[in-house]
Amino acid sequence: IPPPTTTTTTKRTTTTKITADRIEKATKERPYPLFLAEKAASILPSFKSEEYYPTNTQKERIIVLGTGWGAASFLKSIDCNKYDVTVISPRNYFVFTPMLAGASVGTVEFRSITEPVREINSKVRYLEAAATEVDPKTNTLSCVSIVCEGNSCETEEFEINYDRLVFSVGAQTTTFGTPGVEEYCNYLKQVGDAQQIKNAIVNCFESAGLPDLTEEEKIKELSFVIIGAGPTGIEFAAELLDFIEENGARFYKELLPYVRIKIVEAAPSILRPFEDGMKEEAIRKLTRKIELEGVPTLQPLEILTNKLVSEVSGNYVYFKDGEKIPYGMSLWAAGIGQLPITTHLLDTLGETEQKDAQDFARGRLAVDPWLRVIGGDGKIFALGDCSCVSSAPMLPATAQVAAQQGEFLGDFLSKDYCIDAMDDKLLPPLGMNADQSKTLADKIASFAMGDDEIAPPFQYLDLGILAYTGKGSALAQVQISPGGGMPGATENWDPVRLQIKGKLGFGLWRSIYLLKMTSPKNAVLVALDWIKVKLFGRDISIL
Repeated sequence: IPPPTTTTTTKRTTTTKITADRIEKATKERPYPLFLAEKAASILPSFKSEEYYPTNTQKERIIVLGTGWGAASFLKSIDCNKYDVTVISPRNYFVFTPMLAGASVGTVEFRSITEPVREINSKVRYLEAAATEVDPKTNTLSCVSIVCEGNSCETEEFEINYDRLVFSVGAQTTTFGTPGVEEYCNYLKQVGDAQQIKNAIVNCFESAGLPDLTEEEKIKELSFVIIGAGPTGIEFAAELLDFIEENGARFYKELLPYVRIKIVEAAPSILRPFEDGMKEEAIRKLTRKIELEGVPTLQPLEILTNKLVSEVSGNYVYFKDGEKIPYGMSLWAAGIGQLPITTHLLDTLGETEQKDAQDFARGRLAVDPWLRVIGGDGKIFALGDCSCVSSAPMLPATAQVAAQQGEFLGDFLSKDYCIDAMDDKLLPPLGMNADQSKTLADKIASFAMGDDEIAPPFQYLDLGILAYTGKGSALAQVQISPGGGMPGATENWDPVRLQIKGKLGFGLWRSIYLLKMTSPKNAVLVALDWIKVKLFGRDISIL
């Protein structure tokens, strides 16, 4: 694929003095009321730059790696009249990851929570391939694709040049070097993982129903061990409990007394981002007793905290205190780590300022407040789980952060700023000319910064967190205002958070998830799935 021909200007025609004090002031967190006003103004319709970038003008080529939350939000907000955008990923769809737990037990269908890349933005080009190397010196990507004809498949390698690279590959599940995890544990990061778990659950019940099994063998087959008590592990446990309570008596009534669900957490408590009262509510709902007609009272779920896993075998989960638990299916939801291509790019940038930034970034790509990769000369941007804003507190590795970064970056690149490094230094992006028009949101941001020339940097808006806890109940912790102050200061204050739980939290949980769907089609499909499960139950076919 030949290199792109670029005519888009990225240099500012006039010089502006950039001092350290000015940079510090521009990158300081904008006051919360003004930031809220800025976000509200950004909802207003804006006009794309088609009149300034005619179709016969050569465009800069942007390569987007990945199809996750950050990439999907970027594709929705980037101006394709200004850029030639190509997406490279082995997966040609976006998946609504918070609902994978529901998909793994049949609450929603897999296709209801996925959206093809080409439907997210029909103007982008998509290449089904995996990037293996990035060469920042030549602005070149090395990729590999699997090409199949009939029953035969072969690997095809190719290179592609870029003007700008949006690095949004996300992260992978990390095992912390625990023996046996990769061989025997399930993950819950992809649609394929959820489908594998769904089949494994049904297989456990079918295996336990075979004749001549002892009571101990039945308990082993129907023991589900969930390692990690974050939102993923908790929501999967809640969905599994719903499956047992709502559909178990219909299909496997005689096996229900043998079901054991164990949530294992190395920390002293579950759901660390939530307030203590919300954690207690989650524990109460998860460890509830289940009353079913014709079945003895069930209390299948147990939460084990301060338990460190030392090894996983084909039949047991071993702990460092010497205890072991038999299992029929295990789920590892205990953390994330970086992909090999992220590590390779870090190594490539090793002799730049990126090396010093790793003291804070710790394996992620360190980026400046405008999401430019440090050491990447303004040509590479990174967002989501693979990145870390070096000038701000470490942001959580959540879909909410990645989506906001993707939206910010798409809007940022769609405007006219000088974003390249100058004299090997990444200076704050300046407007191409002082007379260029600004949106209302930009004007509010400039007022809050006290600077009309520097582009407003990324600022995260914490909207809160959600977690489903089972039986039509959920936790919704909504942030009203952030905390503030300095360590040791007398005027420090804690964040103000609205805590909603029970049925009201469940209604909010479902409403927000429907609103966050990538398209109305997905929202309708998910709503129909919920109705279908309520009327007819979950499907237990092994596919």
